[in-house]
Amino acid sequence: MATARKAAKKTAAKKATARKPAAKKAAPKKAAPKKAAVKKSTAKKATTRVAAKKAPARKAAAKKAAPKKAAAKKPAAKKRTPNAAFMKALTPSAALASIVGDKPLPRTEVVKRMWDYIKKFDLQDSVNKRLINADEKLRQVFGKAQVNMFEMTSLVGKHLRDTGGSSASPR
Repeated sequence: MATARKAAKKTAAKKATARKPAAKKAAPKKAAPKKAAVKKSTAKKATTRVAAKKAPARKAAAKKAAPKKAAAKKPAAKKRTPNAAFMKALTPSAALASIVGDKPLPRTEVVKRMWDYIKKFDLQDSVNKRLINADEKLRQVFGKAQVNMFEMTSLVGKHLRDTGGSSASPR
């Protein structure tokens, strides 16, 4: 935005210098016309300022119009299909089963139930909401007293097994 204003000022300055000689020609007549000439030049500057302000708006409109054309050329987009790996039922370990239940669940549902448990017992840190203070059950799953919410999913993943018995994630 700032560069557009600078460019507009430069073009306005060039136009103003081109018009100044015309104002000098009117100057030799009388003192009163000089004032009028000065008023005209300020009016011209004002119009160039207005034009300079309008120019970025036109550019913005042109930029907005371009993506619409690109979108119109694209064929109809396919509907997004869910990844089957996310919906695969995994069996939780005994420690995790005490929190989310012992039935096989998709990974997304396990994380959702973990958050339900955390909120139910108010285990989020009161100062830093990204930290989770583990109680007895969570300490068995996490292996430590306090966990960052972003590492929680990786720690939970270690407690999930494929329904066939092999590990769900190779770690």
